[in-house]
Amino acid sequence: MKRVLFAIFVLSLSPGVARAATATQTPILPAFPRDLGTPMQIVILMTLLTLLPAIVMSITPFLRISIVLHFLRQALGTQTAPSNQVLLALSLFLTTVLTAPLATQIYKEAWEPMERGEITAPQAWDTGTKPLKVYLGRFVREKDVRLFLDITHSPAPRTPADLELTVLAPAYILSEMRTGFQIGAVLFLPFLLVDIVVASVTLSIGMVQLPPVMVSAPFKILLFVLVDGWNLTIGSLMKGFAT
Repeated sequence: MKRVLFAIFVLSLSPGVARAATATQTPILPAFPRDLGTPMQIVILMTLLTLLPAIVMSITPFLRISIVLHFLRQALGTQTAPSNQVLLALSLFLTTVLTAPLATQIYKEAWEPMERGEITAPQAWDTGTKPLKVYLGRFVREKDVRLFLDITHSPAPRTPADLELTVLAPAYILSEMRTGFQIGAVLFLPFLLVDIVVASVTLSIGMVQLPPVMVSAPFKILLFVLVDGWNLTIGSLMKGFAT
């Protein structure tokens, strides 16, 4: 079972690893015990695959990117442009770019030795989660870690590498949500200023029948295009994970 969980975890970090393994005819999903029937194997596999979206959305940069892009669309006042599908696809592709080196490292250091029989599945799990812990530890806040240590009644670790994923993963989610909301608030400020100026002008000249939002929307979009907002936003997000 741990072999299957580890396979799903590696696949969730980067689809490119799956394609590389397929090209080399390396089996991604390990064989189930022979005493399990085919229907039961399918049920177990489908159940475990339901964890894949949760892993992608929670313990990868997808979480922060999707939150920031949502706030950006709200700040622009374009409720359906870009659509949810476009924003999610962009978040997924950016996440793939950011996590590809990590997934490749885990695949080479843990999965390949396990397939060759050099290490066992528990050893592969321990080896594979070490780079993940280092990656998550770069963005997690000490306050959030302390919160989940108190909730789980776990002793304080001597080093960050001793943290369990049951503590580190939810702490990372809280930290990323906080960071995403902070970036979203900063994105809102210039567009909020445009809304305030437009509302003041329209009210001062007596245009009470025309909603200020309709007047300010073109100005906000024009401002965003003139400053090359997409390049600045995406570039800042990617550099935030690269440091």
